[in-house]
Amino acid sequence: MKDTLKIQNHEIYISDTSVRTLASECSTPLYIYDLPALKQRMAEFKDHFVSNTLKTHVIYASKAFSCLAMNQLVSQFGFSLDVVSGGELYTALQSNFDLSRVYFHGNNKSDDELNMAIELGVGTIVVDNLMEAKRLVRFCENPKHKIHVLLRVNPGIEAHTHKYIQTAFIDSKFGISTLDTDEIKAVIDTIQTNSNLQFDGFHAHIGSQIFELDAFKAEIEKICQFVQEFQNQTKIQVRTLDFGGGFGVRYTDEDQPVEIALVCKTIVSEAEKQIAAYELSVEEICIEPGRSIIAEAGYQLYTIGDLKQTPNRNYIFVDGGMTDNIRPVLYQADYDFDIATNADAPKTKTVCIAGKCCESGDLLAENTLVQPYHTNDLLLVSSTGAYGYSMASNYNKLAIPSVVFVDHGKIIPIIKRQTYQDLIQRENLIDQDLFSL
Repeated sequence: MKDTLKIQNHEIYISDTSVRTLASECSTPLYIYDLPALKQRMAEFKDHFVSNTLKTHVIYASKAFSCLAMNQLVSQFGFSLDVVSGGELYTALQSNFDLSRVYFHGNNKSDDELNMAIELGVGTIVVDNLMEAKRLVRFCENPKHKIHVLLRVNPGIEAHTHKYIQTAFIDSKFGISTLDTDEIKAVIDTIQTNSNLQFDGFHAHIGSQIFELDAFKAEIEKICQFVQEFQNQTKIQVRTLDFGGGFGVRYTDEDQPVEIALVCKTIVSEAEKQIAAYELSVEEICIEPGRSIIAEAGYQLYTIGDLKQTPNRNYIFVDGGMTDNIRPVLYQADYDFDIATNADAPKTKTVCIAGKCCESGDLLAENTLVQPYHTNDLLLVSSTGAYGYSMASNYNKLAIPSVVFVDHGKIIPIIKRQTYQDLIQRENLIDQDLFSL
């Protein structure tokens, strides 16, 4: 949401908060979320994912950014929560989130995680495969309440995204192919042997960073066609369809995401159309936005350190890198960069922005344009709200940065910066005699 930034005295302000103030009070590297922009994004989903004939449900995919404060905000908007691990479930618990509105996803839930979900009273478990269904039936002897179940299926729609974030092709590690009706029926039959479990319907997710509305239309039509054939063959009723997420966001000017209002209205209208056309028993549709809620409201702030010129590159070294944003290394992701303390100058310098990790590949950008710069200037990276903090690591024993919300000039700390003591708190010294030669 770069259009929400302001420039005063050459300096960028995020929700009326200057980058110099943020760096001075919070240090760098720093994760920053524009809270008013984040609320606006969530309100768009809440206001536009509505139907006159179907129940609609927005489920926040917490893998994009999970913490106590974010869960509080999700709850405030009345959204449900998608978790994929015991850790994300525990975070939901500690944030006092209504666990009956939690959806537990994942392709290899451990026994401990399944038992944890059952004991805590998670509302819905999204089953990935037959082995998991059998384990769930075995564990679900005395739950707090009846647990709803969705089955993840692959409609075979391959969205035009990076191969690592295409999740619905036929050989994906996630879900069961919609071509394999026998296995799908075996999973549902297994679930229905336990009266504590209620099969509701199907979940599908076709990828991430999707800019074509036709991809979602194709997904919806194929899922509805499959459900009709499945119901006719098995007489099993389907009341819920979850179409996943994957809505594209703007990282650079080359990205042209569809407005959230149009995405929501398209999914709703297409679902209404196809459900009616195929005469399905479906009563409820769901979506699972994560990145599209959080990405553009987030920024990362770095301090520029040493500068270096080689025969073919002008390097800017920053005080973070792949440990706080691995997406450029992992996905070849692109971002917009600004010298935040010289932001109103034209971008005339082509630079390579490198992190401080002991890896030649630790590059945030290989060739990008920025404004003129000096050591100790501040560098702002836009649209980093999704997966930066979630995928952060302690490689090279680097501390994970702090996270703040900013709200009309107010800085609200939500996650503390790690200390050196934090880095070794789970480690033990052992008897020196064990090292004797």
